[in-house]
Amino acid sequence: MSRQARLHSLSFASALRETLKEGYDRRALTQDLMAGLSVGIIAIPLSMALAIASGVKPEYGLYTAIIAGFIIALTGGSRYSVSGPTAAFVVILYPVAQTYGLAGLLIATLMSALILLGLAFARMGRLIEYIPEPVTLGFTSGIAIVIATLQVKDFFGLSLDRLPEHWWQKVASLATAMPALDPAATAVALATLAVLVLWPRLRLPIPGHLPALLVGLAVAWFAGLMGHSVETIGSRFSYLLPDGTLGAGIPPFFPELAWPWDRPGPGGEPLEMSWSLVRELLPAAFSIAMLGAIESLLCAVVLDGMTGKRHHANGELLGQGLGNLVAPFLGGFTATAALARSAANYRAGARSPLASMVHALVVLAGLLVLAPLLAWLPMASMAALLLMVAWNMSEAPKVVLLLRRAPRGDVLVLLTCLLLTVLFDMVIAIFAGIVLASLLFMRDLSGMTRFTDISRQTKHVPGELAQGWKVFKLSGPLFFAAADRVFDELQAETDGVRGVVLYMDAVPLLDAGGLSALNHFIQVCHQQGVALVVADLQFQPLRALARAGMVPVEGELRFTPTLAEALQPLLNVAVSR
Repeated sequence: MSRQARLHSLSFASALRETLKEGYDRRALTQDLMAGLSVGIIAIPLSMALAIASGVKPEYGLYTAIIAGFIIALTGGSRYSVSGPTAAFVVILYPVAQTYGLAGLLIATLMSALILLGLAFARMGRLIEYIPEPVTLGFTSGIAIVIATLQVKDFFGLSLDRLPEHWWQKVASLATAMPALDPAATAVALATLAVLVLWPRLRLPIPGHLPALLVGLAVAWFAGLMGHSVETIGSRFSYLLPDGTLGAGIPPFFPELAWPWDRPGPGGEPLEMSWSLVRELLPAAFSIAMLGAIESLLCAVVLDGMTGKRHHANGELLGQGLGNLVAPFLGGFTATAALARSAANYRAGARSPLASMVHALVVLAGLLVLAPLLAWLPMASMAALLLMVAWNMSEAPKVVLLLRRAPRGDVLVLLTCLLLTVLFDMVIAIFAGIVLASLLFMRDLSGMTRFTDISRQTKHVPGELAQGWKVFKLSGPLFFAAADRVFDELQAETDGVRGVVLYMDAVPLLDAGGLSALNHFIQVCHQQGVALVVADLQFQPLRALARAGMVPVEGELRFTPTLAEALQPLLNVAVSR
């Protein structure tokens, strides 16, 4: 099997097996351990923050990073990808969690895993190649705006029990509550955000997330000394100990194995699994699966560009499906490859998927050992952390560049996807963006299909043609959006002529619409007594004509393999005269 075929085949643990096959030594192991430790430190606060943003308790983000992160790295097709909770899913997961509780969120994750496995077995790993960049930029920027909006409440310590459903209502509600902001929470958030923004300029090997949270924690402690309490993970969230007492923050133990629907629902009670519940959650599950596929494959493509390696697209979808299939049984919700953590993993020296597996074990150690300390993290600092994630996710410089320099059609697609994501729904935005981009592409492509009268061009016609004959060169694909127009215009050029040669060496495609238009043109030529010669067909148009059963007709329709063969009797007539 060729390398290209292997990259698009479906194989279990393809990235890990390929890495080990290339050779793995003690130095590579050391690099993987250090990279996994570095990314694991980043993942602990991020996983908790993303769980909170998704509408569930912070420990479920840690469970996701541990379980799904480990399984996807072990079984997937991208050697540097780090999987776990990601910001892109917040806009889908938050409404599900609010309506159906944790149980509904885990069921939707389980259903999305089955869809991802279906995509993997259907060899849909090249899916990302068919999504235009303006679409991906549009919906990721829209998601970033929604995430940033959701963080305003905790960033400023606003007293709001629950935000409205629609984005414009959220903005209005936040603006109304803004005069009553908490100065202490705002100071903590601003201090955390300042460290996150300025830290990269120091060019230190330590990630900025941990120093930023420590600074935020210090500001919160100082505010407490001044009599201003700041809400923390421990003051907002609690858990039930085995003896029946409540603990503050996150539980320092691993979750029990349980059916996803037996977890707490919207009222704290388990959900009853039913076909109607599956139907209600199916749109969300489909959205999760599609976004998971896009995010994971997009991350793998970016990493390929950074590393010079090649990922196994279908293998990566298989790994994503397996990780999301197992995680819900242990409290983990939707996971996919996270570009920021994956890039940090590679820059930290990762050599194989083992680094991502180590990252999951570091998060597990943080859960078991650091849980009492994590309870002290301020909610305002977590909001600042997610605000920075949203900014990085938006890719604002790339968006601005596209708005300034790209064709107007691409700008329209980007703005459409962005606005639909913010105002309505991400799935609507993606489908609308793809449809709009496809229509604009077909419009541009159809404009490239044209014909030229080359009857007097000696380059193609080396002599004088027989009286009443014309030669037309067709260029571009003859598909449904262009064929009718071209043949209608061509029909106007055939009035009063004896015969026409169609030179079609520059026609790469002939679809059903093009075939229908050509048939109509042949009928018109027959009615008008115009002889027709079709010359130099490429393979696909020739095969399309053969499947349609189109055959030569004596004195009316002739096919020749070359233009020279089509012109030979016509030029001979001209010479004999």
